[in-house]
Amino acid sequence: MTTHVLIVDDDPVQRRVLKQSVESSGYRCLAAESAKAAFELLKTRGGEIGVVIIDLTMRGMDAQSFIRGTHDLGIAVPVIVETGQGGIDVVVEAMRVGAVDFVVKPASPERLGTAIAGALKSGDQPAVRSLRRARHSALALSDIVSASPAMTRVVDLSKRASHSTIPVVLEGEAGVGKETIARAIHASSDRAAKPFVIFNCSAISPELVDSTLFGGETPDFRESGERQTGKFLEADGGTLFIDEIGDLPLDVQVKLLRAVQSAEIEPAGGIKTTAKRRKVNVRLISATAKNLIEEVKEGRFREDLYYRLNVFPITVPALRRRREDIPFLARAFAERFSIEQKLPHVLGFSASALALLTAYDWPGNTRQLENAVFRAAVMAQGHELLPSDFAQIVKQVTGFGEGEEDRRDPHAERHAIVEPPKIVAVQPQAAPASVPAAEVEAEVAHDGVFPGGSLIASTDETGNVRTIAQIEEELIRFALRFYRGQMSQVARKLGIGRSTLYRKLKDYGIDPDDPLRDAA
Repeated sequence: MTTHVLIVDDDPVQRRVLKQSVESSGYRCLAAESAKAAFELLKTRGGEIGVVIIDLTMRGMDAQSFIRGTHDLGIAVPVIVETGQGGIDVVVEAMRVGAVDFVVKPASPERLGTAIAGALKSGDQPAVRSLRRARHSALALSDIVSASPAMTRVVDLSKRASHSTIPVVLEGEAGVGKETIARAIHASSDRAAKPFVIFNCSAISPELVDSTLFGGETPDFRESGERQTGKFLEADGGTLFIDEIGDLPLDVQVKLLRAVQSAEIEPAGGIKTTAKRRKVNVRLISATAKNLIEEVKEGRFREDLYYRLNVFPITVPALRRRREDIPFLARAFAERFSIEQKLPHVLGFSASALALLTAYDWPGNTRQLENAVFRAAVMAQGHELLPSDFAQIVKQVTGFGEGEEDRRDPHAERHAIVEPPKIVAVQPQAAPASVPAAEVEAEVAHDGVFPGGSLIASTDETGNVRTIAQIEEELIRFALRFYRGQMSQVARKLGIGRSTLYRKLKDYGIDPDDPLRDAA
Protein backbone atom coordinates (compact mmCIF):
# COMPACT_ATOMS: atom_id res chain seq x y z
CA MET A 1 0.00 0.00 0.00
CA THR A 2 1.31 3.43 -0.95
CA THR A 3 2.26 5.67 1.96
CA HIS A 4 0.59 9.09 1.88
CA VAL A 5 1.51 12.37 3.55
CA LEU A 6 -1.44 14.13 5.18
CA ILE A 7 -1.24 17.93 4.96
CA VAL A 8 -3.30 19.88 7.50
CA ASP A 9 -3.51 23.65 6.97
CA ASP A 10 -6.44 26.09 7.16
CA ASP A 11 -4.88 28.33 4.51
CA PRO A 12 -5.90 27.00 1.06
CA VAL A 13 -3.01 28.72 -0.71
CA GLN A 14 -0.44 27.39 1.72
CA ARG A 15 -2.08 23.97 1.57
CA ARG A 16 -1.78 23.88 -2.21
CA VAL A 17 1.86 25.09 -2.20
CA LEU A 18 2.81 22.53 0.43
CA LYS A 19 1.07 19.75 -1.50
CA GLN A 20 3.03 20.61 -4.65
CA SER A 21 6.32 20.65 -2.76
CA VAL A 22 5.65 17.30 -1.09
CA GLU A 23 4.61 15.69 -4.36
CA SER A 24 7.75 17.01 -6.06
CA SER A 25 9.73 14.99 -3.49
CA GLY A 26 8.01 11.82 -4.71
CA TYR A 27 5.29 11.39 -2.09
CA ARG A 28 1.53 11.13 -2.51
CA CYS A 29 -0.62 13.57 -0.57
CA LEU A 30 -3.93 13.87 1.21
CA ALA A 31 -5.08 17.32 2.34
CA ALA A 32 -7.34 18.55 5.14
CA GLU A 33 -8.48 22.10 5.85
CA SER A 34 -8.97 21.50 9.57
CA ALA A 35 -7.96 19.19 12.38
CA LYS A 36 -11.46 17.72 12.40
CA ALA A 37 -11.18 16.79 8.73
CA ALA A 38 -7.74 15.34 9.41
CA PHE A 39 -9.12 13.10 12.16
CA GLU A 40 -11.76 11.78 9.77
CA LEU A 41 -9.07 10.89 7.23
CA LEU A 42 -6.99 9.20 9.91
CA LYS A 43 -9.99 7.13 10.99
CA THR A 44 -11.00 6.09 7.48
CA ARG A 45 -7.66 5.95 5.69
CA GLY A 46 -5.21 5.73 8.58
CA GLY A 47 -3.46 2.70 7.10
CA GLU A 48 -2.37 4.76 4.10
CA ILE A 49 -1.05 7.74 6.07
CA GLY A 50 2.58 7.56 7.15
CA VAL A 51 3.26 11.18 8.11
CA VAL A 52 1.20 14.26 9.03
CA ILE A 53 2.35 17.82 8.32
CA ILE A 54 0.31 20.36 10.29
CA ASP A 55 0.44 24.13 10.70
CA LEU A 56 1.57 25.12 14.19
CA THR A 57 -1.08 27.82 14.68
CA MET A 58 -4.35 26.87 13.01
CA ARG A 59 -7.76 28.23 13.81
CA GLY A 60 -9.99 25.95 15.84
CA MET A 61 -7.69 23.14 16.92
CA ASP A 62 -3.95 23.88 16.89
CA ALA A 63 -1.08 21.43 16.43
CA GLN A 64 -0.73 20.72 20.15
CA SER A 65 -4.37 19.74 20.54
CA PHE A 66 -4.24 17.71 17.34
CA ILE A 67 -1.26 15.65 18.52
CA ARG A 68 -2.95 15.04 21.88
CA GLY A 69 -6.03 13.94 19.99
CA THR A 70 -4.08 11.36 17.99
CA HIS A 71 -2.69 9.97 21.23
CA ASP A 72 -6.17 9.77 22.78
CA LEU A 73 -7.45 7.89 19.74
CA GLY A 74 -4.48 5.52 19.80
CA ILE A 75 -3.26 6.72 16.40
CA ALA A 76 0.51 6.31 16.16
CA VAL A 77 1.52 8.61 13.33
CA PRO A 78 4.60 10.88 13.27
CA VAL A 79 3.76 14.59 13.01
CA ILE A 80 5.84 17.33 11.40
CA VAL A 81 4.98 20.85 12.51
CA GLU A 82 5.06 23.72 10.01
CA THR A 83 5.79 27.16 11.40
CA GLY A 84 6.20 30.66 10.05
CA GLN A 85 9.13 31.55 12.30
CA GLY A 86 12.63 30.21 12.78
CA GLY A 87 14.78 30.29 15.90
CA ILE A 88 15.40 28.08 18.89
CA ASP A 89 12.15 29.09 20.60
CA VAL A 90 10.20 27.66 17.67
CA VAL A 91 12.21 24.44 17.75
CA VAL A 92 11.46 24.03 21.45
CA GLU A 93 7.82 24.87 20.88
CA ALA A 94 7.53 22.23 18.16
CA MET A 95 9.14 19.59 20.34
CA ARG A 96 6.85 20.51 23.24
CA VAL A 97 3.78 19.64 21.20
CA GLY A 98 5.24 16.22 20.46
CA ALA A 99 6.40 16.77 16.89
CA VAL A 100 9.13 14.57 15.44
CA ASP A 101 10.40 17.47 13.31
CA PHE A 102 9.59 21.00 12.21
CA VAL A 103 9.90 23.00 8.99
CA VAL A 104 9.90 26.77 8.55
CA LYS A 105 7.69 28.34 5.87
CA PRO A 106 8.32 28.43 3.01
CA ALA A 107 10.07 25.05 3.19
CA SER A 108 11.95 23.86 0.12
CA PRO A 109 11.06 20.48 -1.44
CA GLU A 110 14.48 19.20 -0.33
CA ARG A 111 13.86 20.17 3.30
CA LEU A 112 10.39 18.65 3.22
CA GLY A 113 11.72 15.46 1.68
CA THR A 114 14.33 15.18 4.41
CA ALA A 115 11.77 15.82 7.15
CA ILE A 116 9.32 13.25 5.75
CA ALA A 117 12.03 10.62 5.32
CA GLY A 118 13.15 11.22 8.90
CA ALA A 119 9.59 11.01 10.21
CA LEU A 120 9.06 7.72 8.40
CA LYS A 121 12.28 6.43 9.96
CA SER A 122 10.98 7.33 13.41
CA GLY A 123 8.25 4.75 12.96
CA ASP A 124 10.41 1.68 12.35
CA GLN A 125 13.58 3.14 13.94
CA PRO A 126 16.22 1.86 11.48
CA ALA A 127 18.51 4.39 13.11
CA VAL A 128 18.35 2.38 16.32
CA ARG A 129 19.58 -0.71 14.57
CA SER A 130 22.39 1.27 13.01
CA LEU A 131 23.44 2.91 16.27
CA ARG A 132 23.39 -0.45 18.01
CA ARG A 133 25.66 -1.88 15.32
CA ALA A 134 27.95 1.15 15.42
CA ARG A 135 29.61 0.03 18.64
CA HIS A 136 30.59 -3.45 17.52
CA SER A 137 30.21 -3.85 13.75
CA ALA A 138 29.79 -2.20 10.39
CA LEU A 139 27.73 0.95 10.06
CA ALA A 140 26.48 1.92 6.60
CA LEU A 141 26.01 5.53 5.53
CA SER A 142 22.32 4.84 4.95
CA ASP A 143 22.00 4.03 8.67
CA ILE A 144 23.23 7.40 9.94
CA VAL A 145 20.61 9.57 11.64
CA SER A 146 20.25 12.67 9.47
CA ALA A 147 17.04 14.66 9.69
CA SER A 148 18.81 17.98 9.11
CA PRO A 149 19.91 19.31 5.71
CA ALA A 150 23.41 19.93 7.09
CA MET A 151 23.87 16.30 8.09
CA THR A 152 22.25 15.07 4.89
CA ARG A 153 24.95 16.99 3.03
CA VAL A 154 27.62 15.21 5.08
CA VAL A 155 26.12 11.81 4.24
CA ASP A 156 25.92 12.68 0.53
CA LEU A 157 29.58 13.76 0.43
CA SER A 158 30.59 10.64 2.38
CA LYS A 159 28.82 8.42 -0.14
CA ARG A 160 30.80 10.02 -2.94
CA ALA A 161 34.04 9.58 -1.01
CA SER A 162 33.30 5.91 -0.35
CA HIS A 163 33.35 5.15 -4.08
CA SER A 164 37.06 5.94 -4.34
CA THR A 165 40.29 5.81 -2.34
CA ILE A 166 40.63 9.60 -2.24
CA PRO A 167 42.10 10.93 1.06
CA VAL A 168 39.41 12.43 3.26
CA VAL A 169 39.70 14.93 6.10
CA LEU A 170 36.76 15.10 8.50
CA GLU A 171 36.55 18.46 10.27
CA GLY A 172 34.41 19.34 13.26
CA GLU A 173 34.23 19.82 17.00
CA ALA A 174 34.98 17.02 19.42
CA GLY A 175 32.08 14.62 19.80
CA VAL A 176 30.25 15.38 16.53
CA GLY A 177 30.70 11.83 15.23
CA LYS A 178 33.73 12.02 12.95
CA GLU A 179 34.76 8.45 13.78
CA THR A 180 31.23 7.24 13.01
CA ILE A 181 31.38 8.92 9.60
CA ALA A 182 34.80 7.38 8.93
CA ARG A 183 33.53 3.91 9.85
CA ALA A 184 30.53 4.37 7.57
CA ILE A 185 32.70 5.48 4.63
CA HIS A 186 34.84 2.37 5.11
CA ALA A 187 31.82 0.07 5.46
CA SER A 188 30.27 1.51 2.28
CA SER A 189 33.47 1.09 0.24
CA ASP A 190 34.92 -1.93 -1.54
CA ARG A 191 37.31 -2.27 1.42
CA ALA A 192 34.50 -3.10 3.85
CA ALA A 193 35.75 -6.65 4.41
CA LYS A 194 39.25 -5.39 5.23
CA PRO A 195 40.49 -3.88 8.53
CA PHE A 196 39.41 -0.49 9.85
CA VAL A 197 42.22 0.69 12.13
CA ILE A 198 42.13 3.74 14.41
CA PHE A 199 45.13 5.80 15.46
CA ASN A 200 44.54 8.78 17.79
CA CYS A 201 47.45 11.23 17.71
CA SER A 202 46.43 12.94 20.96
CA ALA A 203 46.07 9.71 22.93
CA ILE A 204 49.70 8.62 22.74
CA SER A 205 52.95 10.19 23.89
CA PRO A 206 54.97 11.90 21.12
CA GLU A 207 57.96 9.55 21.47
CA LEU A 208 55.75 6.52 20.72
CA VAL A 209 53.92 7.98 17.73
CA ASP A 210 56.52 6.92 15.15
CA SER A 211 56.77 3.27 16.18
CA THR A 212 53.04 2.95 16.83
CA LEU A 213 52.12 4.34 13.42
CA PHE A 214 54.86 2.87 11.23
CA GLY A 215 56.03 -0.09 13.31
CA GLY A 216 59.57 -0.98 14.30
CA GLU A 217 61.60 -0.51 17.45
CA THR A 218 60.07 1.29 20.42
CA PRO A 219 62.16 3.92 22.31
CA ASP A 220 63.06 1.39 25.03
CA PHE A 221 63.95 -1.35 22.51
CA ARG A 222 67.36 -2.06 24.10
CA GLU A 223 65.77 -2.89 27.45
CA SER A 224 62.55 -4.59 26.28
CA GLY A 225 63.43 -5.87 22.81
CA GLU A 226 59.88 -4.88 21.84
CA ARG A 227 58.89 -4.16 18.23
CA GLN A 228 55.61 -2.68 17.07
CA THR A 229 53.69 -4.04 14.10
CA GLY A 230 52.46 -0.53 13.28
CA LYS A 231 49.02 0.78 12.39
CA PHE A 232 49.83 1.05 8.70
CA LEU A 233 50.59 -2.67 8.43
CA GLU A 234 47.53 -3.54 10.52
CA ALA A 235 45.38 -1.55 8.09
CA ASP A 236 46.99 -2.96 4.93
CA GLY A 237 44.26 -3.49 2.35
CA GLY A 238 41.76 -1.54 4.46
CA THR A 239 41.34 1.92 6.00
CA LEU A 240 43.51 3.79 8.49
CA PHE A 241 41.64 6.46 10.46
CA ILE A 242 44.04 9.03 11.96
CA ASP A 243 42.14 11.01 14.58
CA GLU A 244 43.27 14.47 15.75
CA ILE A 245 45.88 14.62 13.00
CA GLY A 246 46.58 18.23 13.94
CA ASP A 247 48.47 16.87 16.99
CA LEU A 248 50.87 14.76 14.89
CA PRO A 249 54.51 15.71 15.70
CA LEU A 250 56.35 17.51 12.88
CA ASP A 251 59.03 14.82 12.50
CA VAL A 252 56.36 12.16 12.05
CA GLN A 253 54.52 14.39 9.58
CA VAL A 254 57.54 14.04 7.26
CA LYS A 255 57.26 10.24 7.33
CA LEU A 256 53.51 10.37 6.83
CA LEU A 257 53.95 12.60 3.78
CA ARG A 258 56.41 10.09 2.31
CA ALA A 259 53.99 7.25 3.02
CA VAL A 260 51.13 9.06 1.30
CA GLN A 261 53.27 9.96 -1.72
CA SER A 262 54.95 6.59 -2.28
CA ALA A 263 52.63 4.11 -0.55
CA GLU A 264 55.70 2.95 1.39
CA ILE A 265 56.44 3.04 5.09
CA GLU A 266 59.74 2.93 6.93
CA PRO A 267 59.64 1.30 10.38
CA ALA A 268 61.09 3.26 13.28
CA GLY A 269 64.51 2.64 14.82
CA GLY A 270 67.53 0.73 13.63
CA ILE A 271 69.57 1.49 10.53
CA LYS A 272 67.70 3.43 7.86
CA THR A 273 67.92 1.37 4.67
CA THR A 274 65.83 1.08 1.56
CA ALA A 275 65.42 -2.64 2.24
CA LYS A 276 63.46 -1.89 5.40
CA ARG A 277 60.75 -0.05 3.56
CA ARG A 278 57.43 -1.81 3.13
CA LYS A 279 54.76 -1.33 0.49
CA VAL A 280 51.27 -0.78 1.92
CA ASN A 281 47.82 -0.41 0.40
CA VAL A 282 45.95 1.81 2.83
CA ARG A 283 43.00 4.17 2.39
CA LEU A 284 43.62 7.19 4.63
CA ILE A 285 40.87 9.10 6.47
CA SER A 286 41.93 11.86 8.87
CA ALA A 287 39.98 13.88 11.41
CA THR A 288 40.65 17.07 13.30
CA ALA A 289 38.94 19.49 15.65
CA LYS A 290 41.59 22.10 14.85
CA ASN A 291 41.71 24.58 11.98
CA LEU A 292 44.51 23.02 9.94
CA ILE A 293 44.99 26.15 7.83
CA GLU A 294 45.76 28.08 11.02
CA GLU A 295 48.08 25.29 12.13
CA VAL A 296 49.93 25.58 8.82
CA LYS A 297 50.24 29.37 9.24
CA GLU A 298 51.62 28.92 12.75
CA GLY A 299 54.17 26.36 11.53
CA ARG A 300 52.70 23.47 13.51
CA PHE A 301 51.51 21.52 10.46
CA ARG A 302 53.36 20.97 7.19
CA GLU A 303 51.80 22.74 4.23
CA ASP A 304 52.73 19.99 1.75
CA LEU A 305 51.16 17.34 3.97
CA TYR A 306 48.03 19.47 4.38
CA TYR A 307 47.45 19.59 0.62
CA ARG A 308 48.15 15.86 0.30
CA LEU A 309 45.57 14.97 2.93
CA ASN A 310 42.94 17.65 2.44
CA VAL A 311 41.85 16.46 -1.02
CA PHE A 312 38.24 15.80 0.01
CA PRO A 313 37.30 17.75 3.16
CA ILE A 314 33.99 17.08 4.91
CA THR A 315 32.83 19.33 7.74
CA VAL A 316 30.60 17.62 10.30
CA PRO A 317 28.39 20.32 11.90
CA ALA A 318 28.03 20.73 15.64
CA LEU A 319 24.85 19.33 17.14
CA ARG A 320 23.58 22.83 18.01
CA ARG A 321 23.71 23.62 14.26
CA ARG A 322 21.43 20.69 13.43
CA ARG A 323 18.86 20.60 16.19
CA GLU A 324 16.42 18.67 14.01
CA ASP A 325 18.62 15.60 14.59
CA ILE A 326 18.42 15.76 18.40
CA PRO A 327 15.02 14.03 18.89
CA PHE A 328 15.95 11.23 16.48
CA LEU A 329 19.33 10.69 18.12
CA ALA A 330 17.86 10.79 21.63
CA ARG A 331 15.18 8.22 20.78
CA ALA A 332 17.76 6.00 19.09
CA PHE A 333 20.13 6.14 22.07
CA ALA A 334 17.30 5.40 24.51
CA GLU A 335 16.06 2.42 22.55
CA ARG A 336 19.55 1.04 22.07
CA PHE A 337 20.19 1.31 25.78
CA SER A 338 16.86 -0.39 26.53
CA ILE A 339 17.81 -3.31 24.31
CA GLU A 340 21.41 -3.62 25.49
CA GLN A 341 20.36 -3.55 29.15
CA LYS A 342 17.45 -5.91 28.47
CA LEU A 343 14.94 -3.58 30.07
CA PRO A 344 11.35 -4.88 30.23
CA HIS A 345 10.21 -1.88 28.16
CA VAL A 346 11.62 0.51 25.61
CA LEU A 347 12.16 3.96 27.10
CA GLY A 348 10.44 6.90 25.45
CA PHE A 349 10.48 10.67 25.99
CA SER A 350 7.88 13.15 27.10
CA ALA A 351 7.37 16.12 24.80
CA SER A 352 8.86 18.41 27.47
CA ALA A 353 11.97 16.24 27.73
CA LEU A 354 12.52 16.41 23.97
CA ALA A 355 11.97 20.16 24.08
CA LEU A 356 14.60 20.44 26.82
CA LEU A 357 17.15 18.38 24.89
CA THR A 358 16.48 20.34 21.71
CA ALA A 359 16.90 23.69 23.51
CA TYR A 360 20.28 22.78 24.99
CA ASP A 361 23.43 23.70 23.01
CA TRP A 362 25.37 20.44 23.67
CA PRO A 363 28.98 21.69 23.81
CA GLY A 364 30.05 18.03 23.87
CA ASN A 365 27.88 17.32 20.83
CA THR A 366 26.54 13.84 20.05
CA ARG A 367 28.82 12.13 22.56
CA GLN A 368 27.45 14.31 25.37
CA LEU A 369 23.86 13.67 24.27
CA GLU A 370 24.48 9.93 24.26
CA ASN A 371 25.95 10.01 27.76
CA ALA A 372 23.11 12.20 29.04
CA VAL A 373 20.47 9.82 27.69
CA PHE A 374 22.23 6.78 29.16
CA ARG A 375 22.53 8.48 32.55
CA ALA A 376 18.86 9.44 32.47
CA ALA A 377 17.84 5.93 31.44
CA VAL A 378 19.69 4.43 34.41
CA MET A 379 17.88 6.77 36.81
CA ALA A 380 14.44 6.60 35.17
CA GLN A 381 11.54 5.18 37.16
CA GLY A 382 8.89 4.82 34.47
CA HIS A 383 8.54 4.07 30.77
CA GLU A 384 9.11 7.68 29.77
CA LEU A 385 12.05 10.01 30.35
CA LEU A 386 11.08 13.39 31.82
CA PRO A 387 12.92 16.73 32.16
CA SER A 388 13.60 15.85 35.79
CA ASP A 389 15.70 12.90 34.55
CA PHE A 390 18.09 15.43 32.99
CA ALA A 391 18.75 17.51 36.11
CA GLN A 392 22.16 18.74 34.94
CA ILE A 393 20.71 19.95 31.64
CA VAL A 394 17.67 21.61 33.24
CA LYS A 395 19.95 23.86 35.28
CA GLN A 396 21.55 25.21 32.11
CA VAL A 397 18.47 25.89 29.97
CA THR A 398 16.54 29.08 30.68
CA GLY A 399 12.86 28.52 31.26
CA PHE A 400 13.00 24.90 32.45
CA GLY A 401 12.57 24.24 36.12
CA GLU A 402 11.26 27.77 36.72
CA GLY A 403 7.64 26.77 37.23
CA GLU A 404 4.76 26.18 34.87
CA GLU A 405 5.39 29.19 32.66
CA ASP A 406 6.76 27.13 29.79
CA ARG A 407 4.02 24.50 29.97
CA ARG A 408 1.25 26.89 29.04
CA ASP A 409 -0.36 26.91 25.62
CA PRO A 410 2.33 28.44 23.38
CA HIS A 411 -0.28 29.81 20.96
CA ALA A 412 -2.16 31.91 23.49
CA GLU A 413 0.47 34.58 22.99
CA ARG A 414 0.18 34.67 19.22
CA HIS A 415 -1.46 38.06 19.16
CA ALA A 416 -0.13 39.32 22.48
CA ILE A 417 0.65 43.04 22.64
CA VAL A 418 3.13 44.60 24.99
CA GLU A 419 1.25 46.63 27.53
CA PRO A 420 2.45 50.24 27.32
CA PRO A 421 4.67 51.23 30.23
CA LYS A 422 3.84 53.99 32.59
CA ILE A 423 4.91 56.93 30.44
CA VAL A 424 5.73 60.38 31.71
CA ALA A 425 5.05 63.22 29.26
CA VAL A 426 8.47 64.79 29.45
CA GLN A 427 11.02 65.83 26.89
CA PRO A 428 14.11 63.62 26.80
CA GLN A 429 16.59 65.10 29.22
CA ALA A 430 20.26 65.29 28.52
CA ALA A 431 22.52 63.73 31.08
CA PRO A 432 24.33 66.08 33.45
CA ALA A 433 27.59 67.33 32.00
CA SER A 434 29.52 65.53 34.72
CA VAL A 435 28.13 62.12 33.69
CA PRO A 436 29.54 60.61 30.48
CA ALA A 437 26.86 59.60 27.97
CA ALA A 438 28.17 56.02 27.80
CA GLU A 439 27.65 55.63 31.53
CA VAL A 440 24.12 56.94 31.27
CA GLU A 441 23.28 54.32 28.65
CA ALA A 442 25.06 51.47 30.44
CA GLU A 443 23.90 52.01 34.00
CA VAL A 444 20.37 51.35 35.18
CA ALA A 445 19.14 52.00 38.70
CA HIS A 446 17.32 49.29 40.60
CA ASP A 447 13.93 51.01 40.21
CA GLY A 448 14.13 50.98 36.41
CA VAL A 449 14.90 54.70 36.04
CA PHE A 450 17.85 55.95 34.02
CA PRO A 451 20.37 58.11 35.87
CA GLY A 452 19.11 61.68 35.73
CA GLY A 453 15.52 60.65 36.54
CA SER A 454 14.20 60.16 33.00
CA LEU A 455 11.70 57.40 32.26
CA ILE A 456 10.85 56.29 28.72
CA ALA A 457 9.81 59.49 26.99
CA SER A 458 6.41 59.83 25.33
CA THR A 459 7.53 62.52 22.86
CA ASP A 460 10.49 62.84 20.54
CA GLU A 461 12.92 65.74 20.14
CA THR A 462 10.45 67.55 17.83
CA GLY A 463 7.72 67.45 20.43
CA ASN A 464 5.59 64.89 18.57
CA VAL A 465 4.20 61.78 20.25
CA ARG A 466 6.38 58.75 19.60
CA THR A 467 4.92 55.65 17.92
CA ILE A 468 4.04 52.56 19.94
CA ALA A 469 6.70 50.63 18.01
CA GLN A 470 9.38 53.09 19.07
CA ILE A 471 8.32 52.90 22.70
CA GLU A 472 8.04 49.11 22.57
CA GLU A 473 11.53 48.76 21.10
CA GLU A 474 13.01 51.03 23.75
CA LEU A 475 11.19 49.16 26.52
CA ILE A 476 12.50 45.80 25.26
CA ARG A 477 16.04 47.14 25.08
CA PHE A 478 15.64 48.56 28.60
CA ALA A 479 14.33 45.22 29.93
CA LEU A 480 17.22 43.32 28.36
CA ARG A 481 19.70 45.61 30.09
CA PHE A 482 17.80 45.65 33.36
CA TYR A 483 17.53 41.84 33.60
CA ARG A 484 21.01 41.26 32.12
CA GLY A 485 19.76 39.29 29.11
CA GLN A 486 17.77 36.69 31.10
CA MET A 487 15.24 35.98 28.35
CA SER A 488 12.71 34.08 30.43
CA GLN A 489 12.59 36.83 33.04
CA VAL A 490 12.41 39.56 30.39
CA ALA A 491 9.45 37.86 28.70
CA ARG A 492 7.67 37.30 32.02
CA LYS A 493 8.09 40.90 33.17
CA LEU A 494 6.96 42.26 29.81
CA GLY A 495 3.89 40.03 29.94
CA ILE A 496 4.63 38.16 26.72
CA GLY A 497 5.80 34.68 25.80
CA ARG A 498 9.37 33.92 24.86
CA SER A 499 8.50 33.12 21.24
CA THR A 500 6.85 36.54 20.92
CA LEU A 501 9.89 38.16 22.53
CA TYR A 502 12.27 36.48 20.10
CA ARG A 503 10.11 37.56 17.17
CA LYS A 504 10.16 41.16 18.34
CA LEU A 505 13.93 41.04 18.83
CA LYS A 506 14.24 39.94 15.24
CA ASP A 507 11.80 42.62 14.03
CA TYR A 508 13.73 45.40 15.81
CA GLY A 509 17.17 44.03 14.98
CA ILE A 510 18.11 43.59 18.64
CA ASP A 511 20.96 41.21 19.46
CA PRO A 512 19.70 39.06 22.38
CA ASP A 513 23.15 37.63 23.10
CA ASP A 514 24.68 40.97 24.01
CA PRO A 515 22.08 43.39 25.37
CA LEU A 516 24.59 45.70 27.02
CA ARG A 517 26.59 46.17 23.84
CA ASP A 518 23.34 46.59 21.89
CA ALA A 519 22.33 49.41 24.20
CA ALA A 520 25.61 51.27 23.91
